[in-house]
Amino acid sequence: MHILVTGGAGYIGSHTVDLLIGKGYEVTVLDNLSTGHRQAVHPDAEFIEGTLLDKACVADVFENHAFGGIMHFASYTLVGESMEQPWLYLRDNVLSASYVLEEAVKHGVRRFILSSTANLFDEPESMPITADNHIVPGSPYGESKAIIERYLHWMHRIYGLKYCTLRYFNAAGAHVDGHIGEAHDPEVHLIPIVLQVALDQREKVLVFGDDYDTPDGSCVRDYVRVMDLADAHILALQALDEDGCRKYNLGNSRGYSVKEVIEISRRITGHPLPMEIGARRAGDPAELVADSAAIKKELGWQPRFDSLEKIIETAWKWHQSHPHGYA
Repeated sequence: MHILVTGGAGYIGSHTVDLLIGKGYEVTVLDNLSTGHRQAVHPDAEFIEGTLLDKACVADVFENHAFGGIMHFASYTLVGESMEQPWLYLRDNVLSASYVLEEAVKHGVRRFILSSTANLFDEPESMPITADNHIVPGSPYGESKAIIERYLHWMHRIYGLKYCTLRYFNAAGAHVDGHIGEAHDPEVHLIPIVLQVALDQREKVLVFGDDYDTPDGSCVRDYVRVMDLADAHILALQALDEDGCRKYNLGNSRGYSVKEVIEISRRITGHPLPMEIGARRAGDPAELVADSAAIKKELGWQPRFDSLEKIIETAWKWHQSHPHGYA
């Protein structure tokens, strides 16, 4: 099967492309390299540099390929940024997805996997959070994914498009052999920031608030290794041959606070990792932990690295060998 991977040069996208190629899929990556890296794309994947906001570019890609499925990663993804620049999310994220979906149904593509988010659940009814939990987006970023999920509902109802939405909690870690990993500029995710301190590239870790209603006052998140997320995408794609319209929350079903992440990283890196408590960040809920029982039961998904220690060890291996990312 030939798969289009939008945003396939990004962090999660590149790891998924690597796994797709390893399983024998033909892959075309469409990415504008605004946050992704050409070096992260598997050499056996076709790479097209272009923006999804260019409708003619998207149409041209579909005119010249016959795709069996689409994995849509391309997106602005930062909660804090979405609170400051909402139109990047409410306009650009949604418009990009609409152009891809329009061409997909026009060309008879039958399978679509959406990279969605735990930020759909700012006010969860229960913890851990099931995929059927009431959707109350926590930011314009979460809102943009909620809108796209509704688009998929109508594409299925009108055109019969089979889809699966995968709501990630916190992607972390790197490929086990360390050849690809997480690299953003500027870096905004906790684990790579902590490891940059361990590499003496930062002076300290800034903790955004320690007055939340959590055991140690800092935010609690569920961390899942990026290669386990990649595996979930392929299982979801295969499941769409049998049935459509699936939604799953993806995490390890255990939460770690920001302070716990720092303490575990101290043990792994041997660095003191000084930290400073700052103000809360807009759009951050106190706790987000996934209930992933549904995808485990229905698709047999099982995270191979289910402890944060093992996940951070893969990230540390990557950052030590690539202290400046892909530069």
